[in-house]
Amino acid sequence: MSQVGLQLDDEQKAIVETVRDFVDREVIPVADEMEHSDEYPEKIVEMMKEMGLFGVTVPEEFGGLGQPLTLYALIVSELSRGWMSLSGIMNTHFISSYLLRKHGRDEQKEKYLPKMAAGEVRAALSMSEPGAGSDVAAITCKAIRDGDSYVVDGQKMWVTNGLRAGIVTLLCKTDPASDPVHRGISILLVEKTPGEENPAEGLIVGKNIPKLGYKGVETTELTFEGHRVPVEQLLGEEEGQGFRQVMDGIEVGRVNVAARAVGVATRAFEEAIRYAQVRETMGKPIAHHQAIAFKLAEMGTKVEAARLMLLNAAQKKDAGERSDLEAGMAKLFTSEICYEVCLDALRVHGGYGYSEEFTVERLYRDAPFLLIGEGTSEIQKMVIARQLLERYKVET
Repeated sequence: MSQVGLQLDDEQKAIVETVRDFVDREVIPVADEMEHSDEYPEKIVEMMKEMGLFGVTVPEEFGGLGQPLTLYALIVSELSRGWMSLSGIMNTHFISSYLLRKHGRDEQKEKYLPKMAAGEVRAALSMSEPGAGSDVAAITCKAIRDGDSYVVDGQKMWVTNGLRAGIVTLLCKTDPASDPVHRGISILLVEKTPGEENPAEGLIVGKNIPKLGYKGVETTELTFEGHRVPVEQLLGEEEGQGFRQVMDGIEVGRVNVAARAVGVATRAFEEAIRYAQVRETMGKPIAHHQAIAFKLAEMGTKVEAARLMLLNAAQKKDAGERSDLEAGMAKLFTSEICYEVCLDALRVHGGYGYSEEFTVERLYRDAPFLLIGEGTSEIQKMVIARQLLERYKVET
């Protein structure tokens, strides 16, 4: 990871080094096999819990490490360099803990954050639905107030950690008739029994959805049929704040996706430049052929640029500055670059790159997810364009 513009104290440097060593020792040797078998990494997750990784950004008063977003982004990059699915297991948990400490009531923070920091309770973020993805305001899941509880009905889709999570940070409509629509959206903290397909009355966890890549971490549907949630599980002080809250969460989520992209691209580059020096054609390593040398130069440059954009977005957020533009740019650029670098790494490997025996095949299948997660590239361009027009508005 580039150190330009990055200031880490000794403790933070030690954390990054520890994670890097952990990835090299415990993750890389088993990641390919576990990914191909779509095996959930139970033992690795337990080690991550022991290292305190589920509470990196949780304040120390709640048992976390109290570290900034920038350090979390570095950790995510290191984990993704080993196996992107590990960062996926952390991501919705991380966003949920961020939403709690930023928007939750004191009693909600005290109830959940210590257990979340320790990894004893893990969280899922549930926004998408079969008919609503990037258009968050189009959700139809309803939570209607009935006495001292909300009655939830609806179907959610693409829920990472949907099975094993003990808390679901649920985006729903508490006022379906609201105009404007976003004022009727709220977030509920839904408790459920981890690991069960029927974890609570009126709640069904669907089977793991088969995917091109991003394996080893469950992606499920959640179906709510008259599920009751106590009113005190509303995130924050009042209804109708869910859209604003989740947009704040997605901003840090985009930094997370950018960090994943940097990690995957870094690994793809490492695999390509190593292979290019040991694979020979026409009497010399292919790295000495100009066509491959130029490709390596372009890959290395793209990865370095992606790293710097990631750091810029994370550090602006840590500084308390508005960073939606920078986060959107970082997510767009790094995810697109990641896909390009993974494809080039596959090409450097030639026919072997298409084989499951080589890591680049896995990386190439993981990369497209980053073009979609936390808002597609097309959505990012719309967000970026709006922010640019606002910042560079011509007065008439």
